[in-house]
Amino acid sequence: MSTLERARCRLQAHPLALDAALAAGALVCMVAGSFVQPHGERDVNWILRAPDPFSLLLIVLGAMALVFRRSAPMAVLAVTGGLALVESITGDPRAPVAMCAVIALFTVAATTDRPTTWRVGLLTMTVLTGASMLAGPLPWYAQENLAILAWTGIGATAGDAVRSRRAVVQAIRDRADRAERTREEEARRRVAEERLRIARDLHDVVAHHIALVNVQAGVAAHVMDKRPDQAKEALAHVREASRSALNELRATVGLLRQSGDPEAPTEPAPGLDRLDELAGTFRSAGLQVEVARADQDTALPAAVDLAAYRVIQEALTNVQKHAGSAAKAEVSVVRVGPHIEVTVLDDGRPAQDGVPGTGGGHGLLGMRERVTALRGTLTTGPRYGGGFRVHAILPVKTRTVAAGERGEPV
Repeated sequence: MSTLERARCRLQAHPLALDAALAAGALVCMVAGSFVQPHGERDVNWILRAPDPFSLLLIVLGAMALVFRRSAPMAVLAVTGGLALVESITGDPRAPVAMCAVIALFTVAATTDRPTTWRVGLLTMTVLTGASMLAGPLPWYAQENLAILAWTGIGATAGDAVRSRRAVVQAIRDRADRAERTREEEARRRVAEERLRIARDLHDVVAHHIALVNVQAGVAAHVMDKRPDQAKEALAHVREASRSALNELRATVGLLRQSGDPEAPTEPAPGLDRLDELAGTFRSAGLQVEVARADQDTALPAAVDLAAYRVIQEALTNVQKHAGSAAKAEVSVVRVGPHIEVTVLDDGRPAQDGVPGTGGGHGLLGMRERVTALRGTLTTGPRYGGGFRVHAILPVKTRTVAAGERGEPV
């Protein structure tokens, strides 16, 4: 923060001190103006003169009233206008007492609405100028009378301009605050929708495993007496399917399906085994996609397999939206120790028509939610030289799967 901004903050924190300083400055200007007067018809020369004591008294009273201009603007305008009216009729016509009324009129215009400014400004201008022209000691066409007309008009206009500028700045700030709140609410809504989508997908996975359990249990019951070896094999499949279903149920804790959602599909949730099909879909849409896999056909838990598929799907969708159909994307799936790493790169070339793609910008939130739910990590950002990079690291085995294989309770 600069020195000027710090000084302005201090003055705004102490408005009475600011008004007192303004009143002191106006008092100095008015007193200095009361000691000089123009002399000469063609060449104007300023000479010193002895001010009228009564005019000095009015000047001091007007300056004192300005101290309270912010707390009682209308009352201060009435007091300073009355002092200027008295001075213009009975005192020295060249004493600058009207400066107090101009400052007070500026304050009224800056703190009220435009209709009030028009009414009060015209009234002040008419009364002071008319009194000076009709009852003052100088001719009605004297420049001092015209100066009162001009300065009161300038004071009202300047105050109205300041008020309008403050209103515009406040409107801009309010609009920015509303836009920020709207963005935050939209982001929260997108996250909630993505969590519900995750819950639906995981529900489909669990439903698939439960269906397998039902079928294998029926087989075991049918062949238990005649073919016990086949019954044991069916029961092993039941155990494996039930363990997978339990893992998926644990992953869906806290995520609920809302009423009115579409019916769940009967086919299993997609995974990396459908990666080639996914890439072909984008190729048919005009996007150049290259796929490289070095995961050694690793068998992934259903939740991890689904999350990897969704990350690639969302990343390629973003490439098509934001980079255009002329862009080139590279997808890689690599097994690195106990993790599976999914990377989607694009070269960031613009669309052929030169119009950038549009999108809500919330797809990254959904990807992050999926990866974080599985205790993985997701990094996204622009690439050096152009393009974008999405990199997800997912565990090959979740904690519940690892605990089940060790025989621990899950």
